[in-house]
Amino acid sequence: MKQFFQIVQRDLTLALREGGAVGTALGFYLIVISILPLGLGPDLNLLSRIAPGILWVALLLSALLSIGRIFENDYEDGSLEVLALGQMPLAATAAAKSLAHWISTAIPLAMLAPVLGLLLNLDIDAYGVLVLSMLVGTPAISFIGAIGGALTLQAGRGGLLLSLLILPLYIPTLIFGISTVSAILLDDGSFGSSIMILAAISLASIVLAPLAAAAAIKLQIG
Repeated sequence: MKQFFQIVQRDLTLALREGGAVGTALGFYLIVISILPLGLGPDLNLLSRIAPGILWVALLLSALLSIGRIFENDYEDGSLEVLALGQMPLAATAAAKSLAHWISTAIPLAMLAPVLGLLLNLDIDAYGVLVLSMLVGTPAISFIGAIGGALTLQAGRGGLLLSLLILPLYIPTLIFGISTVSAILLDDGSFGSSIMILAAISLASIVLAPLAAAAAIKLQIG
């Protein structure tokens, strides 16, 4: 367990020191949300209706920008092979690195979402639920993304291939993330079921995705 948290701490330290991946994700999120109102026009009612979907889609795409870096740097400098041969199971290593990505990238994006909601005229009642849904749903983005990151290690920064592999797997998280916020805005009584399904998706991803990522890493490094 100590080695698990050491890997998490190491990756968080590297992410903070480099700053590029996190900064790119946050910058992309800000730019997308800032530009969309200009393209959609001044209809505040329209912006308010589609705000949950825009914020969730933009967050997903922003997080995807840094998914490839979960294993990439360790693969390039050879430390991933050392980790694979270590005492800790490779699935636990994949889980630790996925957790570090969630903490360093997904949580800052979720915290930024309410501020950007102002640009989309998001109803004030939905702000708390928006952050809650993102904190509950984004573990699936990091952990499922680790599978794609592991599968594309030898692709040489294969961003397009990574997107094609992972985006279809994100659809359930996207659907229930949006429906959780929309349930509050529409007051249709579906909030409880939506947030529970979203949590179930994340929990399943936390349990199963590291196993798949570990198998993909073994395939890539032989």
